[in-house]
Amino acid sequence: MTQWTLGIIGGSGLYELDGLANVRRERIETPWGDPSDALTFGELHGVPLVFLPRHGQGHRLPPAEIPYRANIAALKQAGCTDILSISACGSLREELPPGHFVIVDQYVDRTEGRQRSFFGPGCVAHVPMADPVCSRLSRFVAEAGTAAGIALTPRGTYLAMEGPQFSTRAESELYRLWGMDVIGMTNMPEARLAREAELPYASIAMVTDYDCWRENTHSVDVALVLEVMRANTVKAKHLLDRLTAAMSAQPRTPGPDGIETVLDSAIITAPGARDPQMVQRLAMIAGRVLG
Repeated sequence: MTQWTLGIIGGSGLYELDGLANVRRERIETPWGDPSDALTFGELHGVPLVFLPRHGQGHRLPPAEIPYRANIAALKQAGCTDILSISACGSLREELPPGHFVIVDQYVDRTEGRQRSFFGPGCVAHVPMADPVCSRLSRFVAEAGTAAGIALTPRGTYLAMEGPQFSTRAESELYRLWGMDVIGMTNMPEARLAREAELPYASIAMVTDYDCWRENTHSVDVALVLEVMRANTVKAKHLLDRLTAAMSAQPRTPGPDGIETVLDSAIITAPGARDPQMVQRLAMIAGRVLG
């Protein structure tokens, strides 16, 4: 049995956590550059937490410029055993109104030009992504949200768009026809990279608006989004309080999905053909299997 160390990636509106004990901040360098901001270390109900604001303090980084690889690498280097993503999103369903939370279980990735992998020439890996989130952590999060009195849906598909602009009405209608539930700009390639780093990942999508598909409804308005976002952030902090209280009572064991050992069968490059410099770069991510 091992102890939980929960990495939390805070999205729009969530730039810090309250009520932590033993707080310290640390800047971590990675082979993929600097993460979005310094990491905040602390404890809640005795559970070690490592918090990283995805967009940086003050929301400096647009979605396409977030250093996703550095963020995941920094959390791995900081000793995180699991990652919880918290992000704002738009709703593509009438039954998912602003203020509602969706615990994401699937993705459709429509982002463009982002670095999606730690691996590359000299060391190639193919990790499975059929089930892109951790079933155990997602269940814990859903249970904590329900206990906190938050209206939530325990499963949903997240359409990851490039941004930074919001959707056109035609795009929004298309994604609804595809069966998508929520739309956002930041969970990809974040979830892919967490899988490569063998870190169980779960995602809370906090609905701020109805995107722009509804007839007789104004298009997405940033001022209104921010108003809902502030209320969502308060609810997310209540959820984290319940989540860490539950985690503190249950020692961590290996997850049920095999995520912590996914690289055992993912690296395809023969040992003799691996680039030593690439292998060295990957030491923090894949040192367990690369040696």
